[in-house]
Amino acid sequence: MANHSTHLEVCYFLLHGELPSETDKNEFESIIKNHTLLNEQITQFYRGFRRDAHPMAMMIGIVGALSSFYHDSLNIEDPGHRMIATHRLLAKIPTIAAMAYKYSVGQPFVYPFNKLNYAENFLHMCFATPAEEYEINPLYSKIMDQIFILHADHEQNASTSTVRTAGSSLANPYACLSAGISSLWGKSHGGANEAVIDMINEIVNNDLKPKDFIEEVKNKKNKIRLMGFGHRVYKSYDPRAKVLKKAQKIYLKN
Repeated sequence: MANHSTHLEVCYFLLHGELPSETDKNEFESIIKNHTLLNEQITQFYRGFRRDAHPMAMMIGIVGALSSFYHDSLNIEDPGHRMIATHRLLAKIPTIAAMAYKYSVGQPFVYPFNKLNYAENFLHMCFATPAEEYEINPLYSKIMDQIFILHADHEQNASTSTVRTAGSSLANPYACLSAGISSLWGKSHGGANEAVIDMINEIVNNDLKPKDFIEEVKNKKNKIRLMGFGHRVYKSYDPRAKVLKKAQKIYLKN
């Protein structure tokens, strides 16, 4: 699916158990685009964070804050209401994440531009500025979309379990997702992604050759772990890494 579908098609598949028809796909994409904006009052919440606040801390706070904006019209026992909450979260999470990044680097927020697709919109919100036009490289948006797909549903992991546990009390779904993000922040879960960045920075900053770094990892005396995609259910090779390896080669060629 990472090679032949879009992230939103995968989201539809996970929600409905089947891939969308062309009509369903267009309707689903339109629904998501209609929910990308944040209430302007929510954007003021960022000002309460330090500029060097961890982005996951900001995500927890802002996503949790959504529960104060969507509560009167939300009946968690109504399947239709639950689906609306799901659509809102799918649409707003990229906006929230991009604004967290912009806040951390001291740049103005860039609002969603709904003529762009899901991945393009995220990249635009992250890297465009009011001072100049940002041209989105189609290759980058394709790889970004693949990354979103590869991070989609992966069994009953810690963050999924956390959301389900919180939701079992019929709590507000935005608050439940905030709890899930808290779990995702852990270094044994989504925090591993951050460890990859730290590892790459260490290699670059110390002018190490990747081959030499791999040899250091292989030396058990060093107790250095190679960070990246991996899961206990895969006994030999994580298939997600295979997809990203191919994407990385294409990226480096361009």
